[in-house]
Amino acid sequence: MQRRTIVVSAQDTGQRLDRALARAFPELSRTRLQQLIAVGAVTLDGAPAEASRRLHPGERIEVSLPAPQPSDLTPEQIPVSIVYEDDDLLVIDKPPGLVVHPGAGHPSGTLVNALLARHPSLAIGGSLRPGIVHRLDRDTSGLMVVAKTDRAMASLTSQMRARQVLKEYTALVWGRPDSDRGVIEAPIGREHHDRRRMAVVEQGRPARTHFEVIETIPLHGTEEVSLLRVRLETGRTHQVRVHLAAIGHPVVGDPEYGRRGDTIPLKRQFLHASRLGFKLPGGEYCEFRSPLPADLAELLAPLRRAQF
Repeated sequence: MQRRTIVVSAQDTGQRLDRALARAFPELSRTRLQQLIAVGAVTLDGAPAEASRRLHPGERIEVSLPAPQPSDLTPEQIPVSIVYEDDDLLVIDKPPGLVVHPGAGHPSGTLVNALLARHPSLAIGGSLRPGIVHRLDRDTSGLMVVAKTDRAMASLTSQMRARQVLKEYTALVWGRPDSDRGVIEAPIGREHHDRRRMAVVEQGRPARTHFEVIETIPLHGTEEVSLLRVRLETGRTHQVRVHLAAIGHPVVGDPEYGRRGDTIPLKRQFLHASRLGFKLPGGEYCEFRSPLPADLAELLAPLRRAQF
């Protein structure tokens, strides 16, 4: 148990306790601070206090930080491509087929198990999802950022919430959109008749997707596919796949939202997180790019020759 004490200054007089703590402990996420307040790990002049309590000069705030709890997850030596790493975070290039964190049907063999083998003390952001700031679907490849410290988790989560993280994908879709550039703005939520699937629903959460046509490839007859550059403003579950299907241009190879009778021989959806940009906790902006993996890149040449 680590204890840290601060004395309320004139600057913090009249401020809410939770807001003053957020300024005093920028390395801790807002959620983490709220949890500490809720369990009584934050005291004001020796007594527990509510998050909304207004502060007075000279009051002593004591924060007790419990030691990280050991995880029940098993570290596994699963190869993962590390694009960048520092003391706060790492950026990985996730291969297709790798589930991000344990869940129903996937108790092991996940990215989290691989991360724990590399960083045994990783305990940021929850026992089942340590370090996970955002995720990619199992069969979507590409760039992800993982937090190694509380300050990185707080910084990245704040940037995600403020829509300041650049998340760009490359997708191959059926047909060609009506315009070369466009924005899809439609709320996404659970499908009413199948809660495992997402859909555009009136009561869903706001979602916004930008797309740009890179290339259109004619196939046999009137068939054609288009390679798109897709940028997310929000980060809803299956957002790219749901939004593109909703405008009539589903992702090629998508088993959930794609078209039936997909004739292109691809074992997963043609969707790759190709570009990722954000600020490091110290304030420096960084950006990473990932080329198409072999299975997707090798598909394009025969498509261009209309051999499928």
